[in-house]
Amino acid sequence: MKRLTAVMAAVMLLASAGCQPSGSGSLGPGPTATPPRATASDSPSPSPSEGQPGNTITIQTWFTRVNRIVPTQRIRPATQATSRLALTELLAGPTPVEARLGIGNAIPAETTFEINGIADGVAIVSFSAGFFSGGADIVLLRKAQVVFTLTQFPTVRQVGFLMGANPTGEPFGRADLAKLLPRIVVLTPVIGQRVTSPITVAGTADVKEATVSVRLLDAAGTEIATKFTTATCGSGCRGDYSVNLPYTVPKKQPCADQKATLQVYEVSGEDGSRISVVDIPLTLVVC
Repeated sequence: MKRLTAVMAAVMLLASAGCQPSGSGSLGPGPTATPPRATASDSPSPSPSEGQPGNTITIQTWFTRVNRIVPTQRIRPATQATSRLALTELLAGPTPVEARLGIGNAIPAETTFEINGIADGVAIVSFSAGFFSGGADIVLLRKAQVVFTLTQFPTVRQVGFLMGANPTGEPFGRADLAKLLPRIVVLTPVIGQRVTSPITVAGTADVKEATVSVRLLDAAGTEIATKFTTATCGSGCRGDYSVNLPYTVPKKQPCADQKATLQVYEVSGEDGSRISVVDIPLTLVVC
């Protein structure tokens, strides 16, 4: 609590000195990777002017599924107020496509927030009282959503929470909330993404013998490609994984993009079944 109070004082000092980053609640630049091409049902398409390099930003938002937090992405017009944009997208909740896959939002819809600034790598965010209602477990899940969403920015390592003007405890970083991650996290590709062969599948995992398997199913559920890889750590620790999955599909006439589902999973050591399955609907660019 003393550290959070000290950080708050530092934030106020920066604000009064005029040293706060430009843009309301700005936490520095957003991710620099090329935004994925999203389908219309997943995310609004940028206008031609917004679609030019430097005019859009890819924001990572962390929602919930089966009491764990999972990442999604949003492509939005570029702004310096990246932290405010990220939290606004988080409070807006999952898209209909995401919701059909069981993705939800633990944060109440009526929640309001105010970003007080950052200092020493700690972002201070004030939430309305409803954010802290419902019991310790659900509040921790909400805090994990916020922490993982804001720490995508390089200037934020931790998040301190206020209920109104009152601190609620010490700041949290990702390591403090890692227990709320599922066994397999898929960072790329994202739901609804349009892809070409090979598909780069990447994320983090804490699975038996660090083995992560992937397969691609066509619209009829037929397996058209499969592969496995090894995470950098496993069986009790979380590691990174990345694998390129090549595939071929027959071209239909008239030629059109095809729907598919990527599955990322681990194989049970007991009966060989697929467990911890993550389904990612995709569009295969064929023509």
